[in-house]
Amino acid sequence: QVQLVESGGGLVQPGGSLRLSCAASGSIFSGNAMGWYRQAPGKQRELVAIVSSGGTTIYGDSVKGRFTISRDNAKNTVFLQMNSLKPEDTAVYYCKTGRGGVAYWGQGTQVTVSS
Repeated sequence: QVQLVESGGGLVQPGGSLRLSCAASGSIFSGNAMGWYRQAPGKQRELVAIVSSGGTTIYGDSVKGRFTISRDNAKNTVFLQMNSLKPEDTAVYYCKTGRGGVAYWGQGTQVTVSS
C-alpha cells in the first residue's frame, strides 16, 4: 500500500521559513520523481517543485529562488525548504508521486503566512 505522510506545516510570519517533510513507503519512493503541490482557498492546485530520482529539480515560477526541494533516498523522504515566505504562499501543501500512470497524494499540511 502506498502512503505519503506530510509534516512540518504551521503558522509563520512573512519573511519566515518552514521546512516540510514527506515520508513515503519504500516501494513507491525508489526510482520515482517526487513533487510538492499547493492549493489555496478558491484556487486550483499548482506545482511548487519536483525532484527526479536522479536529483534534477523543477520549480514553479512563484517560488523560484525562495524554495528548495531535496530528497533523502536512504530515509524515503522528500523535503521542501521554504524561505522568505509571503502571505500568498498560504495554502495546503501536498506531496505527490506516481507509478504506472497512477498518482498518489498525501493528506496535505497547512501552511499559513500571516502577521
